[in-house]
Amino acid sequence: KAQYRLRRYQRSVSRKIEAQKRNMGLDPKAPFPKGIRLAKSNRQRRAESKVAKCHRKIALQRKDWAHKLTTGIVDEAAIVVLEDLKIRNMTASAKGTTETPGKRVAQKSGLNRSILDQAWYLIEQMLEYKTAWRGGEVLKVPAPYTSQCCSVCGFVHAENRKAKHFGCQQCGHTDDADINAAKNILAAGLAVLAKRDSARHPDVEDAVQSDRPVKRQP
Repeated sequence: KAQYRLRRYQRSVSRKIEAQKRNMGLDPKAPFPKGIRLAKSNRQRRAESKVAKCHRKIALQRKDWAHKLTTGIVDEAAIVVLEDLKIRNMTASAKGTTETPGKRVAQKSGLNRSILDQAWYLIEQMLEYKTAWRGGEVLKVPAPYTSQCCSVCGFVHAENRKAKHFGCQQCGHTDDADINAAKNILAAGLAVLAKRDSARHPDVEDAVQSDRPVKRQP
């Protein structure tokens, strides 16, 4: 709903700019020549104000949703494992330059908009400080092949994942592609945590403080 409203307001601003170009004797579809400044009308200012308010409302809705999501996660889990994604690089424009123009610019623009709408970086920041408040931790693991690796047998192949369906070519395991990737990410994070703890306490298995049985956690 917000995206539909935003597009309607943006089209309103665009029509008013094109009208002013016509009044100035310019091509309404061409960019402004250098050295020419557009004198905004009152109607254009009101239309731009609606666009700004819509952007602000969308940002607040996104932040509210991210707060509710991350609070629910940290209330249930002390350790949260995420892929170490380079979000800035993933959302870079594919437009390119005049000498080397990019390919599939419109598709990449839509993908970038979808990633930014889901606020990956904002969710990561919220998880980090909320888990720290509760004595937990956020771990990051490398992202390559998490969606192509079988969570049961560990077989990695590009044909394992087809769209939203995961089917292992070796053991025949089937699952939702995102759920299978989440299992791999969690397993990698727990492996990092176990390796770090064993390096920090190498003789913890052999240390017996009293005659009581030693509690061993998995």
